[in-house]
Amino acid sequence: MTGFARAEGGDESLHWAWEVKSVNGRGLDIRCRLPAGLDILEPAVRAAVPERCARGNVTVALTVSRGAALPRVRVNRAVLDQLLQVIAELSERIEAAPPRLDGLLAVRGVVEVIEEDEDETGRAARLERLGVDLGVALDALRANRAAEGARLAELLRGHLDEIERLRAAAAGAAAARPEALKARLKIQLDALLEAAPALPEDRLAQEVAVLVARGDVREEIDRLTAHVAAARALLAAGGPIGRRLDFLCQEFNREANTLCAKSADVELTGIGLELKAAVERLREQVQNIE
Repeated sequence: MTGFARAEGGDESLHWAWEVKSVNGRGLDIRCRLPAGLDILEPAVRAAVPERCARGNVTVALTVSRGAALPRVRVNRAVLDQLLQVIAELSERIEAAPPRLDGLLAVRGVVEVIEEDEDETGRAARLERLGVDLGVALDALRANRAAEGARLAELLRGHLDEIERLRAAAAGAAAARPEALKARLKIQLDALLEAAPALPEDRLAQEVAVLVARGDVREEIDRLTAHVAAARALLAAGGPIGRRLDFLCQEFNREANTLCAKSADVELTGIGLELKAAVERLREQVQNIE
């Protein structure tokens, strides 16, 4: 399932933003993009994502920037003294205007930014706040995925309605009715006896059983009814049902293929082909379900 969420936070020194997104996937694949120095958060990310997502490719990215507090600076006097000494030596050989103060301070290394030393307590507090904001982003992602899941559930129910309609049409087709099956079986049996009039009784019974199995589609229709009911029950139950729905799609497709293979009637064959197309549309949407 797809989704995107973002959560921001910060303190006096840093500002951060969590971005989480997910796309469809057969299993759960977690990818972390953390800045240097904060990769200690990766175990927490990998523990938090499965609590909210069971399926999909989930990418978690963290960006940080300096906070609103002004950095402390200092002049590196050793570098500045060396620079002034070089200028004094060159001024004896080259006539030039004396350097300006802003030019001297712009030389790399003259002005340094002082990094604040953070104690262990402050670092732990920052990591805790980062973890809280990660949870906020992941909860928002879960809400987005749930909203998408509700929309997909309506689409799936529509596809199941279509499969149910085609199942009923197959059950009501002339070729699936008992009288039609008996008539077709009689024709096939007469042809069999004409081709092999001296066929032993036990062999004849075997051939009749094969003819009945090949022409009777009522078993496939009954299984389709059971599969539709199972799919509706899964949708009503909710939760991570994508894999089980995927399995049911395989069963739907198997019954549709068998229905077409057994059919000796144009009407029933047409229904079977429509059924295969409906099952494929259902399967495509199931790939988006967690």
